[in-house]
Amino acid sequence: MCGIIGYLGEDQAVPVLTDGLERLEYRGYDSAGIAVFESGGINTIKSNGRLSALREKIREQGTPQGTLGIGHTRWATHGKPSDYNAHPHSGQNGKITLVHNGIIENYLELKAQLKAEGVEFKSDTDTEVVAQLAEKNYNGDLIETVVKTVSQLNGSFALGILCEDYPDTLVGVRKSSPLLAAVCDKGCLIASDITALLPYSEEIYRMEDGEICMFTKSGAAFYDFDGKPIEKSAETVGLNAKSADKNGYEYFMMKEIYEQPETLRATINQYLTSEGRVDLGEASKGFGELKDINRIFIVGCGSAYHAGVVGKYVIEELVRIPVEADIASEFRYRHPILDNHTLVIIISQSGETADTLAALRLAKESGARVMSIVNVEGSTIATESDCVLFTRAGIEIAVATTKAYSAQLATLYVTAVYMAQELKTVDDNEIRNLEHYLAVLPDAVEKALGTKEQAKELASKYYEKDHAYYVGRNIDYAGAMESSLKLKEISYVHSEAYAAGELKHGTISLIEDGTLVIALCCCERLLAKTQSNIEEVRARGAKIICVSTEDNVKALKYDDLLLVPATHPLFVGSLEVVPLQLFAYYAAKFRKCDIDKPRCLAKSVTVE
Repeated sequence: MCGIIGYLGEDQAVPVLTDGLERLEYRGYDSAGIAVFESGGINTIKSNGRLSALREKIREQGTPQGTLGIGHTRWATHGKPSDYNAHPHSGQNGKITLVHNGIIENYLELKAQLKAEGVEFKSDTDTEVVAQLAEKNYNGDLIETVVKTVSQLNGSFALGILCEDYPDTLVGVRKSSPLLAAVCDKGCLIASDITALLPYSEEIYRMEDGEICMFTKSGAAFYDFDGKPIEKSAETVGLNAKSADKNGYEYFMMKEIYEQPETLRATINQYLTSEGRVDLGEASKGFGELKDINRIFIVGCGSAYHAGVVGKYVIEELVRIPVEADIASEFRYRHPILDNHTLVIIISQSGETADTLAALRLAKESGARVMSIVNVEGSTIATESDCVLFTRAGIEIAVATTKAYSAQLATLYVTAVYMAQELKTVDDNEIRNLEHYLAVLPDAVEKALGTKEQAKELASKYYEKDHAYYVGRNIDYAGAMESSLKLKEISYVHSEAYAAGELKHGTISLIEDGTLVIALCCCERLLAKTQSNIEEVRARGAKIICVSTEDNVKALKYDDLLLVPATHPLFVGSLEVVPLQLFAYYAAKFRKCDIDKPRCLAKSVTVE
């Protein structure tokens, strides 16, 4: 969840490191630091707070001069945000300095051993244990030292390492935490995310679990955790630095909201033939025999889980196989009943989400088939799945996901239509109808973006509310969960989502005069039921915002309205979230929140 960057080259390291940290700050925000090899030693500068505080400290102390360095932006796991807990960390003699993303699970045991041997610690972090341990293990050979050190560590870690005796060497290590490497005209880099590499190279090395990279001015070398050399090839990524720019938008989140139509076109069209028929191509082989599947689990975290709830409703309706949507951190510990007749659908934007990856491995160990929906080719989840359907969302910088969530929904629709077609649970006329609505879904989302000014006006009206309640039934309920999350994570308004039929079972006691209730009313067959629930909260003084399709609005009573285009009833989840993404954005803006970087949140959750 932290951001790591390392650089070795011809240029001064500090500008490369700080620019990279700025591109990685959505991964960590509470402290930052750099270490640069300068005049025969390693100069470390670190600061509590955002990257701006580190930049100021560098100006005050003087910019280190050197062409080799590492940097880190932190999301605290061990120890409060502070200068002394910020990375990089060094051994007590300053021989080894490193940055770390992940969690060392046996750090207390290692720390006790090192303390007993006289090692003095300066921080509360698990990371300093790695630096102290590496320094204790150091025998003059840096690769041997790294190999011995990682063999003693339990947990997940990506490391960037400098050694005082190696003034032209940068080492990277990966185990269960993302790390990429790149070589460019003027040097080489490592980073925890591709955004930091794109300004320098579109050719990257994807580090796999259990790999070490060593960069020197003479080239790159790769090793496994036994210290044996391995061969790796660089690959070209279809992205560039502009992909991670705001392109004139004030915040990345608004840019990404507006990128949703194009994201959907790219995602859906790869699974439609020129005749508009659903075709998964090679990916379909990973499903195995669909007729043998008698149960489906959809597993994800956060918004990916919410997409899975939509997928549950859509797949059950079309395919008539029981589906459970599960939060990954619960699924992996509840001893789910899995066998070779089970299909597990794993959803992760990054393809590295820690709990989701653990759920995948549990499913594989139990004999289940695993299909993943991810946005990153070559990611761990993609690599370990039986088949993969890639979303084409590109880079998403804002912590609150929008376009990646929309792409996940679309991929679940494609999956459901494919399965229904193959199992013949829906006649071909309806399959053709579904394929038509899939093809035009990006256009419908584009129309839904026309609610921007209405959403802004409603946000200006309601942003001072301390509480908001989102309600809906069926797919509307899933949309309520995702929309509520958007509001709470970027505006810090207390917001909850409820199945509308549950209001009478306790929640209605929270409704009082002026309470904001946002009712999602796009599920036509349950509209009358939802309207009854709306009347119940209206009778108790609630202010109602309804989100509805043009076909349904006449049956509703409300204080304010957000209209979205009509679509197939199973695809309304893609439309109803759009005005509520905009509503959340403007509510956060009126409340003067940092929209792209909400407090306590990081973009990629790579630890439990």
